[in-house]
Formats: sequence, structure tokens, C-alpha cells
Amino acid sequence: MSKAPKFERVAIFGVGLIGGSFAMELKRFNLASHIVGVGRGQENLETAMKLGIVDSITTDPLEAVKDADLIFLAVPVNSMGALVEKFRGELKIGAIITDGGSVKEKLIDEVSTFIPEGVHFVPGHPIAGTEHSGAEAAFIGLYKDKKCILTPTDNTDKEAVETVKALWEAMGSTVIFMEPKRHDIVFGAVSHLPHVIAYALVNSVSSLEKEKFDVMGFGAGGFKSTTRIASSSPEMWSDICTMNKDAVLRCIDVFQKVLLRIKDDITEGDNQSLVEEFDRAKKSRDSFIKADE
Repeated sequence: MSKAPKFERVAIFGVGLIGGSFAMELKRFNLASHIVGVGRGQENLETAMKLGIVDSITTDPLEAVKDADLIFLAVPVNSMGALVEKFRGELKIGAIITDGGSVKEKLIDEVSTFIPEGVHFVPGHPIAGTEHSGAEAAFIGLYKDKKCILTPTDNTDKEAVETVKALWEAMGSTVIFMEPKRHDIVFGAVSHLPHVIAYALVNSVSSLEKEKFDVMGFGAGGFKSTTRIASSSPEMWSDICTMNKDAVLRCIDVFQKVLLRIKDDITEGDNQSLVEEFDRAKKSRDSFIKADE
């Protein structure tokens, strides 16, 4: 494990759960002399200052990146390319840009277009989070014992990759390297599809509520735990779904086929087929949970 360097100035765009927790870990391990929080919402930035998450705040991207050694992008993935285009002229030579976005292939294409000579972009994706957002949702330890995926390309500076790798390892994460296209298919299946299903499930049940069945009033633990992620930011997840369109649609197609198969079994009263379908799912999940312990 390489020793993580200390950065003089770090600019964090998006001081919410991901960006705010990143800032707290930098402070915890003394990895930054000064952290500036950047965002459009003044109230959230002031909350971040009040909580001691960052050392200064600004709504001006150009002011934020000036003299910054490290820039961490924790904003909606659809806005990252335009953001980098806006501040690229203020970047110092040797600066490293990395991100916490959950879409990689299209993001890399967009952001790389605006990276100046001598500046390095190391695409990343920490596999951590909750359904909460905003500066108040940030906490120390979010990244401990979690995976962080890095998806460098052949053009990514190797020294910058090692620096970002060491940074995440210092925060307690296990770094895994992955090809961008594979990343988007994998997380389209295990992250993006579940969010789509959770939103759809809540909306489906809500439609019964409108028929005056008072369904929501009886939503117990199973419903709440199954739909927990439907409390996540709608703006963030709509961005993710549209940016990772091909992989998400592919996963939805697979899900629809399975759901239709279950529907047919219920229609036909085929109890044995249902048992086999549910048992196969139970065994797969039990195996997954055991391997993750």
C-alpha cells in the first residue's frame, strides 16, 4: 500500500453525503491543508462550514479550483463535463481530478475532452452511500471497509492513478480496477436497476393508495426495507439512468422477462414453478450475503 500524499488545497464540488464524507476523511487523516467546498446551494455550503466539514466555501467554480492540487467531483454525473469545461482554464499543472460518479464510460469521454495538458483525470466510484443527501448526511467512516472502483484508461497518468489509489486506501477502502464499460454494466445491474425498481414499486403501491385502499398505512418492515433507496435523490438518479442508458435498459429488459415469467406462473397457478423461481433467488442472495461477510 502506497502512502497517501498530503494535498495543500482540495476543491470538493458537491458537499453532500459523498463529497462531505470525503472531506471529513481528508481531515481525519490529515491529507489536506485546506478544503474548499463548492456548490450552488448557499444554505448547504453554510451547513458544511458550520459542521466543520470544509475550511471555506464558494459558489464560484473558477475561484475554487485556483491553486487546487486535487479536485473531487461529487455532483450529478450529467453536469461533470460542463463543469470541467467551465473551470479548466484555472487548473494548475499537475492537478488531479477524480470523481465519485456511478457512470464511467460516457463520463470519461465527456470529461476527458476538457482536461488540459499536464492535468490528470482519474475516474473513480466509491461503493458506499445511504439514501440521505446534503451536508448533514456526511459522516466519518462511510468509506471504511468499502470497495472503490477506479477505471483508468490507457491515457490516464499512472502516477496520478497510484496517488488516488493511495488516497482511497488511506480512507479504509479496497481499491479495484475495472474497465469502464464493464463497470457500467455491473452497476447498471446491482445499483441502477434496483433504484429504478424501488421507485417503480413505490409509485405502483401509491397508485393503489389513490383508489382509497389505504395501502401505505400498512407498509411494514419488508416494504420499508425493500423501498429504502427510493428516498434517494431523484435528480441524481435520473441523471445516472439517462447517462448509463444502454446498460440500464439492458437490465430492465432482463428484469421484465423474469417478472413476466413470474406473472405467467401466478396466472397459471403453477405453484411448483413459483417455488423454483423463488428458491433460486433465495439461494443466490444467501450465497451473495455469505460471500460478503
